[in-house]
Amino acid sequence: MEKKGGEGAAPRHTCLKLVTEPDPIFVKDTWFSSHFHLSITDGLHSWLCNATEEEAKERAEQWDQPVSVYIQLAETHLGFQMPGSVYRFTDAGDGYKRLSWTFEKEGTKLEWRWKCQPSPDSKKSTAGILDFLMDANIRLSFLDFDVSLVANIVRVDEEVVKKTESFERLKGEAEKCLTQSEKFSSEKMEFESAIYGKFLSVLNAKKRKLRELRDQLSKKEASGKFPQEEESEKTESFDEDTDHEKSEEELPEKLAGTSTNVSSTRGKGRNVPSTRGRARGRGSKRATLA
Repeated sequence: MEKKGGEGAAPRHTCLKLVTEPDPIFVKDTWFSSHFHLSITDGLHSWLCNATEEEAKERAEQWDQPVSVYIQLAETHLGFQMPGSVYRFTDAGDGYKRLSWTFEKEGTKLEWRWKCQPSPDSKKSTAGILDFLMDANIRLSFLDFDVSLVANIVRVDEEVVKKTESFERLKGEAEKCLTQSEKFSSEKMEFESAIYGKFLSVLNAKKRKLRELRDQLSKKEASGKFPQEEESEKTESFDEDTDHEKSEEELPEKLAGTSTNVSSTRGKGRNVPSTRGRARGRGSKRATLA
């Protein structure tokens, strides 16, 4: 469908491929404020319907409508094929055709009908409809191109906005990371300063202690022996004396024990031969008696 023109005295044009019973048709319309013109073709033949102001007013009065409302209703149903309406283009005799469609008003189903006469020059009328459709397609093509161009521009603008928002978000995150890095660096420096301070205090204390010990060592070396060495020598001499006394006390005991063992051994040795001698004497006596 193609529509052009404005309100008031300027005519408005529409063109529509209308699916009707029994065959589809092309309808080119010219709408005025109080009347209209229709040009219809099925591809081979064409028909015209030029409604005058009196005819349009008469039809509007039959439906209790103002002429402007009646014209607007017709333009709506012939400029767009309404899904709830039934369109027909039937024979009316003598080459005439009747164009009609149905619509509802206040719950009542009504039918809009107009009789169309054969065109005196079907080829010219058909060519006019086709030319209008071609011009309309060209305008629609440019319009589609413009719409596509506008859509592309809008899409690019949206992408630019998204990229800008993403950049701003990344920039904010980078600034946040930089702030955190500076904070961590400052905290690290403070921590290292505190640790180094404690370490230096401990190190200086150790140095002072070592210096004191070194001074004490130097003083002891200058005076002679160390108290610890004298005490150790005294302890060793005392242990040696104690061991010597113990060895002297144990020596008589060992000697006494040795003499006792020797005497007992000797006694046993003397008794054994006497016993053997007696045994031998008895044996000889027994032998003599025998």
